[in-house]
Amino acid sequence: MIQQFLDTGEIVSVHGIRGEVKINPWSDTPDFLCDFKRFYLDKNGTNSIEAERVRVHKNVVIAKIKGIDTVEDAAKLRGKTLYINRDDCKLDEGDFFVQDLIGMQVQDADTGEIYGTICDVSQTGANDVYHIRAEGKADKFIPAIKQVVLRTDLQANLMMIRPLEGLFDEN
Repeated sequence: MIQQFLDTGEIVSVHGIRGEVKINPWSDTPDFLCDFKRFYLDKNGTNSIEAERVRVHKNVVIAKIKGIDTVEDAAKLRGKTLYINRDDCKLDEGDFFVQDLIGMQVQDADTGEIYGTICDVSQTGANDVYHIRAEGKADKFIPAIKQVVLRTDLQANLMMIRPLEGLFDEN
């Protein structure tokens, strides 16, 4: 099921004395969060905060939230999960939110065999790796490359793949 509000990071601590917060980003790069001025503190989008400034510092994101001007106020946000509205961002063609892939059925494009559903995604640096789980079977792993992943249909909740030779060999 496609969610409108996506969890994208966690406020892990305060930064400095002027009410800034450090955010641990849950995205491919911390820079992704710099494009947003509005974040939400719940998955329903009913409690929003506005960022006055957002910048990357090392591997975290530093944000100054409107109305949060002291260390004490910023400390109250520690541990909060931040959500974004999917309508506020644009992904490149072929890019997907991990949350949209989890639970997606994976099917062989040639034989029609159902391999299972995506249960996790690992980032290896070169490409992502999709973890496929089927009841009673060991998890399978496929590289998220165009030679393997032929089509991803969010509406049908279906990924069509053509495994590389030997990828799923049991021996």
